[in-house]
Amino acid sequence: MGLYKRGKVWWMDFVYKDKRYRKSTETEDRKLARRIYDKLKGEIAEGKWFERLPGEYRTFKELMEKYMIEHSPKKSPKQHVRDKSSLGHLLPCFKDFTLTEITPRMINEYKVKRYGEKAAPGTINRELNLMRHAFSMAVKEWEWVRDNPLKRVSMEKEPPGRVRYLTDEEFERLHDSCSDWLKPIVMVARHTGLRRENILSLTWDQVDIWKGLIFIEHTKSGERLGLPLNDTLKDLFRGLSKVRHIRSPYVFCRPNGNRYVEIKRAFKNALKKAKIENFRFHDLRHSFASSLVQKGVDLYQVQRLLGHKDSRMTQRYAHLSPEDLRDAVLKLDKKEPEKSYVTNLSQSAG
Repeated sequence: MGLYKRGKVWWMDFVYKDKRYRKSTETEDRKLARRIYDKLKGEIAEGKWFERLPGEYRTFKELMEKYMIEHSPKKSPKQHVRDKSSLGHLLPCFKDFTLTEITPRMINEYKVKRYGEKAAPGTINRELNLMRHAFSMAVKEWEWVRDNPLKRVSMEKEPPGRVRYLTDEEFERLHDSCSDWLKPIVMVARHTGLRRENILSLTWDQVDIWKGLIFIEHTKSGERLGLPLNDTLKDLFRGLSKVRHIRSPYVFCRPNGNRYVEIKRAFKNALKKAKIENFRFHDLRHSFASSLVQKGVDLYQVQRLLGHKDSRMTQRYAHLSPEDLRDAVLKLDKKEPEKSYVTNLSQSAG
C-alpha cells in the first residue's frame, strides 16, 4: 500500500480482499492526498471500506470547481459568465453536501427558495441546467456518481418567448439612421438572423462569396452552421472585401484592425433617431425569422436557418403564418368524388 504520483496527481495503491486497487485521490496536494489515503487505510482496518465512487465523499463545491475549470470555459464568453452567475446562487445551498446526498427533494426546495427570491422561471431553469450538466459529466466522464438527481426534477414552465420584429418600412428607417460602419452589421443581422456575437466575430475565412455561404463554427447550440447568402449580402460582402483591412481577419473592424466588441450605444442612438421603441439588436433575428414565415417559408426551414436544436424555439413564429392553416381548413370544402352505383356493383361481383 502506498501513495505515488501520476503526472501532477497523487494516486493510492492498495490491496483489499486479494484484489489490487489503484485509485486517484483527485488532488495535487500531497498533504490532502495523505489524509485521504490514511482515512481509507483506517476504514480497511475496521472492515468498513468497500469499493465506492468518489461522489460519496466529493462535495458539490468540488464538482463545480472541476466543471468551471474543465468545461465552462469551452462555452461562449457570455455563457461562461452566466454559469458563474448561476453558480453564485447554487453554491450557498449545496456546496457542503456530498454528491450522493443531493436528492430531488432538495433540488425542489431550492426552486421554492428561488421563487421566494423573485427569480424568474427562465433564471431557475438556467441554474438547474448548469447543475444537470455538471452531474451528467460526473456520471459519464468522471465516474464520480452513478445517478443524476436532476433527471428526476422537472423544469419550470417559461412564458412564451418575446417576438418583436420590424416591418420593411421600419427597417429602412433604422438602416438609414445607422452610422456608416454600423449599417452593414445591421444588414447582415437582418438577412441572416445571426446573433450579434457571431456577426462581430465574423472573419473573412468564414465568408465564401463565390459559393454564397457563411460558415459559423460556434453557435449557441454548439453546432457548425452554414448559411446561404442572398444577392443583397453577396453585393454587400463584395463591397466590403474591396476596402477590407489588410492586417485584420475580421469582416467588421475598427481602423486599427481590432474587431468591434460593443455596439449597444451606437445601435440605441440609431433607434432613437429612427423613432423606434422597444427594440433590441437581438430582435433583428426575430425580424429575419418573422419575414421568412410571413413569406411562406415553412417552420422546419426557419428552424435550420436559425440553428435551433429544439423545434419548440421556432414555434413562437407559427402564428405569423395563418395561410398554411387556412389552406388546411379549406381542403375540407373539397368533396371526394362519389363512386357510381354501377361501379360499386361491378366491384362486388368481381
